[in-house]
Amino acid sequence: MLFNSIEYAIFLPAVFFLYWILPHKYRWPLLLAASYFFYMCWKPVYALLILATTLVSYTAAILIEKAGTKARKRLVLAAGAAVSLGVLFLYKYFNFASRALCDFIGLFTARPQPLTLKLLLPVGISFYTFQTLGYIIDVYRKDAKAERHFGIYATFVSFFPQLVAGPIERSANLIPQIREERKFDSELASYGLKQLLWGFFKKVVIADRIALYAARVFENPEGFKGFSLLAAVFLFTVQIYCDFSGYSDMAIGTAKLLGIKLTTNFKSPYFAGSLRDFWGRWHISLSTWFKDYVYIPLGGNRKGKPRQLLNLFVTFLLSGLWHGADWTFLVWGGAHGAGRVFEEIVFPKKREFQNKVLKVLRGVLVFLFCSFLWIFFASKSIGDSFYVIGHMFEGISAPLGYIKSGLGALGFDLRSLAVLALATVILILFDAFSVKRDVIGGIAKAKPGVRWAVYILFTVFVILCIPAAHGTEFIYFSF
Repeated sequence: MLFNSIEYAIFLPAVFFLYWILPHKYRWPLLLAASYFFYMCWKPVYALLILATTLVSYTAAILIEKAGTKARKRLVLAAGAAVSLGVLFLYKYFNFASRALCDFIGLFTARPQPLTLKLLLPVGISFYTFQTLGYIIDVYRKDAKAERHFGIYATFVSFFPQLVAGPIERSANLIPQIREERKFDSELASYGLKQLLWGFFKKVVIADRIALYAARVFENPEGFKGFSLLAAVFLFTVQIYCDFSGYSDMAIGTAKLLGIKLTTNFKSPYFAGSLRDFWGRWHISLSTWFKDYVYIPLGGNRKGKPRQLLNLFVTFLLSGLWHGADWTFLVWGGAHGAGRVFEEIVFPKKREFQNKVLKVLRGVLVFLFCSFLWIFFASKSIGDSFYVIGHMFEGISAPLGYIKSGLGALGFDLRSLAVLALATVILILFDAFSVKRDVIGGIAKAKPGVRWAVYILFTVFVILCIPAAHGTEFIYFSF
């Protein structure tokens, strides 16, 4: 069930009204049932997979608390992590590892035929695996207590707003909110509805519209050249941000309708002044997960500069692999890691330029670097990535013809360009103001005439754009 679907438009109000009508003791069973129904709409049998992951992590956490010695605690932690990561490996990485191993053997002798499994990747498996893994690590570290109520814990793992694409929640944030008895907060619900609609705007009006053009290029890059390739790179840069942050806004907004506050996942990342800053603003719940459970355990910055740089690079390499079982994601993650290592060498301390020109220039360079690396993220293979890089400036010596032919190859017409440009300007203004203030909250506090003018214009714009958009799944459902 997609957030941007008619089914969800029926499902969410039904859950909302039942949730607030029912007594508190029946709310978690409603959320649990709704969450499993939501997940089973993709493929019912995969509900067994999330249930198994829930049972393993629930049991492991309790056994860790009961274990008498540190050695036993480590053994239980290792067993629980091995089961969770083993399932993830089987579904997501087995075929990739099998092909890579056969390719390596092929360097020295005849390449054997790889063993591959025909398994459909369960939606959201990377997200709920990391959420449960983080939970049992927190229990091991005594940063959290093992949840004894299985129903409450199962609701934490499967909570439908953030189940399939995050944010990756910590038990310390979400479990107490599921337990807590609360009264309906009209201001929080109103804010949540507006945030949900803003996410809907980013997904349906911008991301899905861009997908009509960018996806065509990255599906078959050799059918394009010149400006059409360059334009597709920047279009995808906007698409993936609107697609993923749009999902996060819809997830967080939905949770607020139920009185629950999820972790902020995006903070205007394309306005970052450094890669360190970018990863503090992009997919924040995953960045902090890797920091807390990979980078710091590896030694962080506690074992000297060379070790810190290695830890940074390894963390980003693993982050790339988390996103997908392909060499393109490893290159993407490794390149970001190399960029962060470069920053740590050249700018070892967080530094803000006082000169506005230098500040803007650095921000532009970070944006271009991130946009360039999205080529590997969007491409189906390394070969496709290098084709795009090698041909995207072809014909640039004649700028007008370069741009005109590129737009023609993409199939843009004047109306489509105008609508997309206007929507992108709205996005840029929103994110620019969001750097230092709460835009949604600010509009809500504006004078009634201004407030309702914004709401009406925004609604009309969305309604006019919806027929031209083709609803698609969210990009991060593949991870």
